[in-house]
Amino acid sequence: MAGVSDPVAGAEFRPLTAPEFEQFRRLAYEKFGLDLRDGKQQLVASRLARNMRDLRLRSFQDYYRYVTADRTGEALIALIDALTTNHTSFFREPAHFEFLRRVILPLLGRRRPIDIWSAACSTGEEPYSIVFSLVEELGAALGNVRVLATDISTRVLAVARRGAYPAIRCEGIPQLQLRRCLLRGENLWQGWYKVKPELRALVDFRRLNLMDSFFGLGSFSVIFCRNVMIYFDRPTQESLVNRLAACLEPGGYLLIGHAESLNGLHHPLRYVHPAVYRKPECESGHQRWGP
Repeated sequence: MAGVSDPVAGAEFRPLTAPEFEQFRRLAYEKFGLDLRDGKQQLVASRLARNMRDLRLRSFQDYYRYVTADRTGEALIALIDALTTNHTSFFREPAHFEFLRRVILPLLGRRRPIDIWSAACSTGEEPYSIVFSLVEELGAALGNVRVLATDISTRVLAVARRGAYPAIRCEGIPQLQLRRCLLRGENLWQGWYKVKPELRALVDFRRLNLMDSFFGLGSFSVIFCRNVMIYFDRPTQESLVNRLAACLEPGGYLLIGHAESLNGLHHPLRYVHPAVYRKPECESGHQRWGP
């Protein structure tokens, strides 16, 4: 296998060997549930090389030692950042937000509190899209609303908490919501938008590894966990779905990515339509909310 070119230093890293790839694959699986399948060796080498360049390391073995020796955990987070794609956008997979507005929120609007969890929230577009949907459907009646947004990466969470985005990233936001929910930047911030502070305050951003315990998070009416299970093998997917289901209220909804499916997994949720599942009502037969 050829070495990985370092365009900054004008040299090459030592090639990623099969045993080194196996070390990184085992580490990623044990710490994050990430399934680096066979055939990904060149992709892994290319992505890790960026971190190695910043650290001025010349071999993948040196980088592995650096990551495993770091007690702060930040090196592990940088590793997972390099190996996964934090692609997101406002109202990505819009059918979910249409379902949220037209089906779920009219039911939730008759009850309080409203608790929604955006798992793997990346740079914040998903939880803010949820908040914008809440504003559109509920208007000023946003008391007792909580949107929890979690991600494993401290880097993307810093962007999410700031809530400032270049205009090109806001093109998917309808004009009415753009005016109602964001502030247009001026002077040095021209060409940017920032989520209004009272709406940012509705979102509780926290760092969370989806492989860790969910104890203390509470229960939710809706959980968005989209386009993250594609990185996991089937046993990890099944474990995650069951732990997410345990966090849902009876009658609550789990929304997954349209490229994902729960087919073949054992779980307590009922299929509603593509990428939407619902937890059954209480066994006692007493309906908690909704039809």
